[in-house]
Amino acid sequence: MTKTALKVAGSVFLLVALAHLSRIVLNFDFVVDGYLVPLWVNWIGLFVSGGLSLWMFDTQR
Repeated sequence: MTKTALKVAGSVFLLVALAHLSRIVLNFDFVVDGYLVPLWVNWIGLFVSGGLSLWMFDTQR
């Protein structure tokens, strides 16, 4: 994979991780089809997307 593709993928995963973190910090409601998504889902999303972002940036070296 090229370094540019890894940078783009890492940046996208970083943005997703920041979105999860912002919901955790700001504690706002997220409703999908009338179902309130619990905050613990965002903790999982934060660790998964944050880990993938770190992996993409680490792979560039």
